[in-house]
Amino acid sequence: MNTIPLSRCRAAPVLCAATVFLGSSAWGASTLDALTSHDASSGLRAALSQGIDTAVSQLGVPNGFLNDPKVAIPLPPALEQADRALRMVGMGAEADKLKVGMNHAAESAVADAKPIFKAALQRMTVSDAKGILTGGEDAGTQYFRRATSAQLTSKFKPTIARETEKLQLASVYDKYAGKAAELGLVNKQDADLNDYVTGKALDGLFSRIADEEHTIRKDPLGQANSLIKKVFAAVH
Repeated sequence: MNTIPLSRCRAAPVLCAATVFLGSSAWGASTLDALTSHDASSGLRAALSQGIDTAVSQLGVPNGFLNDPKVAIPLPPALEQADRALRMVGMGAEADKLKVGMNHAAESAVADAKPIFKAALQRMTVSDAKGILTGGEDAGTQYFRRATSAQLTSKFKPTIARETEKLQLASVYDKYAGKAAELGLVNKQDADLNDYVTGKALDGLFSRIADEEHTIRKDPLGQANSLIKKVFAAVH
């Protein structure tokens, strides 16, 4: 196993993490020993980048959230519980407009996520990288959740606020929630619309990244990228 000078470790922590990972006595398998540090580093970066690109390309487009039942954003919980009763008193159009608008606002926000994820990938430490390589099936997703949630929230909220204002969702929400409050079904102030949509947009984004990570780990040999195939087949 080739050693890497300390100066290069500071410049390329993921490369050093690969060396630590491959040199660990706990992983003495010949398939791992056959990998170079560069291959392990490149394969990990390629896999995580692929997850990011797939998630953003799927969700950050028109109807990316709305047409996917797994991540589509429903009404806030209190209003979801009141939805049937409100439809019975003629509020169905408002409910539908609110759902569509919230999901479109999330799509607009997600389109800006990629640079934040890529920066987190560059900041990855030796410990982070080793944990992803040796961790569970969503270890990479959990790293991104820890490393990017605060920054993504700050980035998403203004975008979502602009979109909800453009779509006049605040007035629709106020009308819908106000009617529910009149009927004694919810407290009108039960949810902040922009905070709610921001949180759900993040949940959907991380869910899609986790799906991609699971696919790579479950079937590394089915990946088009040869380094992803090589590295994750070795740890599979």
